[in-house]
This record gives sequence, structure tokens and C-alpha cells, in this order.
Amino acid sequence: MIRKYLFFFSALILLVGCKTSTPSLSQKKNIAVTAAQSSAIRFVGRVDSTNADFVKIYWPGTAMHFRFSGRNADIQLKDQKGENYLNIVVDGGEPNVLKLDSFKHWYNLATNLPKGEHTISIYKRTEWNHGSTDIFSFRANGTFLEVPKPLGRVIEFFGNSISTGYANQDFSGEDKPDGLKTNNYIAYSAMTARALDADMICTAKAGIGVLVSWFPLIMPEMYDRLDPNDSTSHWDFTKVIPDIVVINLLQNDSWIVGKPDYVEFTHRFGKKRPTEKDIVKAYKSFLESIRKVYPSTPILCTLGNMDATRKGSLWPAYVQEAVKQMKDTKIQTLFFPYKDSAGHPHPKDHQNMADQLVPKIQEMMGW
Repeated sequence: MIRKYLFFFSALILLVGCKTSTPSLSQKKNIAVTAAQSSAIRFVGRVDSTNADFVKIYWPGTAMHFRFSGRNADIQLKDQKGENYLNIVVDGGEPNVLKLDSFKHWYNLATNLPKGEHTISIYKRTEWNHGSTDIFSFRANGTFLEVPKPLGRVIEFFGNSISTGYANQDFSGEDKPDGLKTNNYIAYSAMTARALDADMICTAKAGIGVLVSWFPLIMPEMYDRLDPNDSTSHWDFTKVIPDIVVINLLQNDSWIVGKPDYVEFTHRFGKKRPTEKDIVKAYKSFLESIRKVYPSTPILCTLGNMDATRKGSLWPAYVQEAVKQMKDTKIQTLFFPYKDSAGHPHPKDHQNMADQLVPKIQEMMGW
């Protein structure tokens, strides 16, 4: 059974910035390593390491792991907008929440740990519309140890707000865009990856679709980007080949195709609603794009658990037809039942999805 992660109701928000110009005695004993050049840090996800001074991250679920022998650890970074949040996990314990600001300085990750070896993992909770984050250095009051080894499995998710965990901790019913209300760590995507001892790449954005989105960009235009805001920035798909790809898209399409007055409907379709053949063709085209960059990787096409899978919905059939037309035995489908409640999925809804997804992946992969 997948571990429950409802502890965030009382999550501790850490905002500890060290801007002192004269290091203290304890700071003088610290050892620092640069994020871009040190082999002591393991990054997971689409990260930009082209700059010699820092590593830039954008995508939800992007992770950093390191080991050290000592009692204290810090990270030096600068957030673009001061809107992002990170989860800090020390020795596999309960995450603490780190709120970032837009100034470059040191943030405390752990203090007064027991003497000995420790592992710290850092996960980006928020989506890329909250801005990028530059990671400069890591510091420990002790010795950095051999980098944690990769988990040996990788799952890549292509999705929308359901996969990012958008507003999954907003229990007001308002689905607020506040970054503190979005926690990718307890989205079904991240839950599934942890349950299967897999690293995760989360190529996802709230509001995005295959044919049309709530904003000008659609997934077929974004899936291959390193910087999601830069059309000239391309991700090198040969860097990490996932063991399996999970796609959960079309929820936003299902809404917007019924709104002919919406600006993005006009942008994509003019005055004519796309036909069923148009929808199937677009989804199949996206599958072909994924198959091109991952020629032999199994693909699981999912949908739900919002109202695109409500009773009587035609959208699961569109996915099935596109998969059928692919004639690819390594592509399968799984549809999450409609949660039958307002707003975005909450932690229990994500847990239910993960509980269904994990055995399906195990079946497909033999894990």
C-alpha cells in the first residue's frame, strides 16, 4: 500500500536566509560545493547545467540528492520571482517546506542532526509559471560523501494539473494558484514513482492540452523543451531514457472545445469545433512524437480522474482509438474513474489514482 502523505496540513515553512558578510565560526568550518560542477549532487529531471556558476530548474518534481557526514546543511539559490516552494526531506523523514525569495542567499536545510551520515533530498513542489530557480551551491558542516546512486528506474509523466498536483492542498474549494497550495510531492505521479522506487521526470503544466490549452502553448509545442518558456530551448532526450512513459492529457481539451467564445478556441480552431477525427488525429500525432524520441519505451495512456472520465464521456474512446491506430503493442491505456467532486484532486484522490497506476505499471514492466 502506498504511504499516505496527508501530513502537510501542519507542514513547517522554513524561510531561513543567511546574508551575513562575516562568516561565523561554525560557517568557517563548513565545506561548500558548487551545484554545476560538483559530482556530490545528483539532480533528477530536466535541469539546465549549461552555466558554470549554477544549475537552473523549472519543472515540478525536479529533485536534488546529496549525502554528507555532519550535523548541518544549507543551500544557496536565487528564485526568479520568489514564488516557488521546495520540499526538504532529511534521511527519508517527513518533508519540511522551504519558501523561496528572489534574492541570492543561503537557506538552511537541516540543523543539529545527530552525528553521522545523512541524506538530504530536495523536491520542487511548484510549476514553472512561478518562475525558474538558480541553484548555486550546497554547504555542509562536515564532509560530502559519495553521491546517492540512481534508483535504477525512471518514469516520465506528460500531463496537466492532475500530474503536477495543482491546488491539491487547497481545501477551500477555490483552486487557488498560490504555489503553497500546489504540492507535486503528493501528486499521483510522484506517489507512483516513490512506490515503485523510481526517479520521476514530470513534464507537465496545469491548463495544458493536446489540441488547445487555457493559454497559448499546447503540449505538442512544449514536450521537447528544457526551458518551458523558450521555444529555442530543447531537451536532449538521450540524457535520460525512461523505463516507461505515462501520459495524462485531454482534460483541458474536453472543456475548451465546448467554449467557442474563448480566445484559445478561436486561436486554435477559428469558429469550427474540432471533430472526433480531429481529436483522435491530434492525440495520435502526439503519441508519434513521443515514440520518435523514445523508440522502444512502453507508453501508458491514462485519463482522469476529473470529468473527462465521467459516465458517458467520449474522451476515453478517443484515447483508445488513437492507441488502436498506432498498432504498437507497447502502448496501453488506463482510465481513472471520475472522482465526482468539485475542483482539482486532493491528496486522497491522488492516492486512489496511484493505487490504480502502480499495479498497472508493475504488470506492464514486470516489476
